[in-house]
Amino acid sequence: MRVLIEPNNPHLSIEAQCEALGLSRSSFYYSPVEESKENLLLMRRTEELHYKYPAYGYRKAHAHLRRENFEINEKKLERLWRVLGFRSILPSPNLSKPSRLHKKYPYLLNGMWIGKPNQVFSTDITFIPVVKGFMYLVTVTDWFSRYTLSWEISNTISVDFCLKALALSRCN
Repeated sequence: MRVLIEPNNPHLSIEAQCEALGLSRSSFYYSPVEESKENLLLMRRTEELHYKYPAYGYRKAHAHLRRENFEINEKKLERLWRVLGFRSILPSPNLSKPSRLHKKYPYLLNGMWIGKPNQVFSTDITFIPVVKGFMYLVTVTDWFSRYTLSWEISNTISVDFCLKALALSRCN
C-alpha cells in the first residue's frame, strides 16, 4: 500500500511522517549549507592544480597552494578534495595485501642455499606511469648474481612481451 504524505500534515506528526518514510527526524530539518565564496575560489584553484598535476594528492596540493600564499588548513583541503571527487593517479598504498580468499602457496626456496649463477631466476612485472597512461616492464633476474638476464617493455599488459623476455633469458 502506497501512502502519500503531505508536508506539515496536521493529522500526522513529523515523527510519524519521518518514520513512514524511513528517515531520521534530523534529516527532515536539515537544509544543506552552500560553500562560501572563499571555498569556491579554493576549489577552482585546486581543480586547476589537479588537472595540471594529476599525480598530486591533497598533501602535495596543500604544499603547492601554501607556496602560492593561500591560507588553508590541510584538513580543509582534504574535505574540498573529497567534495570535488579527486584522487591521485598514482597507486594507493597497501595494494600488496593478500586476500584471505586466495590460496597461500608454500615458499619453495625456504632454506635453499643459492650459491651459483643460473640456479634460481625470478621475474617481475611493473608499470611505469607516463603522460598518457602506463608502460609495462617485465624483467628476468638471476638471484645469485642479481643480473638482469632480459627485459621487455610494452604499452599493453599482454602475455606476448612476457614470453619474449623469458625466451631471451634462456638464450643468455
